[in-house]
Amino acid sequence: MFTKFEHFAATSLMGSSEEAPPRQDGHLQFDRDWEKLAFGVAIALSKQGYFEWEEFRQTLIATIAEWEATHELDDPDWDYYQCWLAALEKQVVASGVLAASEWAALVTQLLDCKGPTATT
Repeated sequence: MFTKFEHFAATSLMGSSEEAPPRQDGHLQFDRDWEKLAFGVAIALSKQGYFEWEEFRQTLIATIAEWEATHELDDPDWDYYQCWLAALEKQVVASGVLAASEWAALVTQLLDCKGPTATT
């Protein structure tokens, strides 16, 4: 169940088709586990005050526009959540939550569906 903030964040993306997350039967659609996690991390960091939701939303719109400027609109490589992840990276690094190298290491684990390796 969404809190008021999560509801606001999710519905703020539903208006424009260029920024709206994929949906199926009216619900958010996540095809891969990491997509859900990336979506939740963006909302959680904004809710905790690391960045404003509108700032993230505008970064996402710009990231999608950057992708569209360098690809055909019917390019089969289009991936909304890859753009989401790129926008999240920009916000995380810009807000000082993580350094770019720390972010890269976490994303590698996330996309490989691996947790941190325990050291002995």
